Amino acid sequence: MQPKPISTSSIKGFTKQVLWNLLLMAVGSTICAVAVKGILLPQQFFGAGVTGVALVIHYLFPPFPMSAIYLTLNIPIFALGWFYVGRRFFFYSIGGMLFFSGALQWINVLVPVHDKILSAILAGIITGLGAGITLRSLGSGGGLDILSVILLKRFSVRLGTTMLSMNSLVLLVGAILFSLDAALYTLIFIFVSSYIINLVVMGLSQRKAVMIISPQWERISREIVTLVHRGLTIVKGKGGYSGQEVQIIYTVVAFQELPRLKRLIRSIDPNVFMVVSGTLEVMGVRIGNQPQW
Repeated sequence: MQPKPISTSSIKGFTKQVLWNLLLMAVGSTICAVAVKGILLPQQFFGAGVTGVALVIHYLFPPFPMSAIYLTLNIPIFALGWFYVGRRFFFYSIGGMLFFSGALQWINVLVPVHDKILSAILAGIITGLGAGITLRSLGSGGGLDILSVILLKRFSVRLGTTMLSMNSLVLLVGAILFSLDAALYTLIFIFVSSYIINLVVMGLSQRKAVMIISPQWERISREIVTLVHRGLTIVKGKGGYSGQEVQIIYTVVAFQELPRLKRLIRSIDPNVFMVVSGTLEVMGVRIGNQPQW
């Protein structure tokens, strides 16, 4: 039996996907490089993750360019990534690492902010935006991103949380070798960038879990499926005080859909009992918000 030939549309779709992800990584890497070359280096901050280690080495040995240091430090991390992350993510991340290393080599800008606290905050915003854009692709910029994705996939540890905790060693070394002030300014930078990364990667696609208890549960269920276009699950329950059986509606909606859902339910039953809770991740075809690494 002969293999089915690959259609032209499939090739075009694959090419479009590859180019889009490379574009995301190129833009994200360029933004991160602007923060490093324009703020962190002039202010003598340390940075985060492998970039922070590369900065410390560069401060100790100025003749060594940051781009070469960053490439060298990534070799053992990519060796680990080969075993624990998907091949697609691995190869895309190689592209992201090359983009970032090239941007570090060729971008030379100076951001005109002189106050160190403001510089730390701005660098955190820029870096978080750039790293978040990169992680919205199917790859990463290498370095700590790969380790963060491993922990996210295996233990559901949020990306920004991993980066914040793993950077403690960089801050400690920087404080010992250079100054405590620089380490504290870098801590502000890392905290802000971690928050922005979580916002860009997960926050823009937040999902809310909703539990609804109402005598009008049948009508509410129909309206959610028909008007909100979301699936739901009916769970049997029992009132702790009344002892009566109740039907609990459980559904997950996008953050933007929540106000509409609340108005709909209250129009049917003004006395409804409803609980809305946040979610860390949601996996699913239509409502999921877990990045496909």
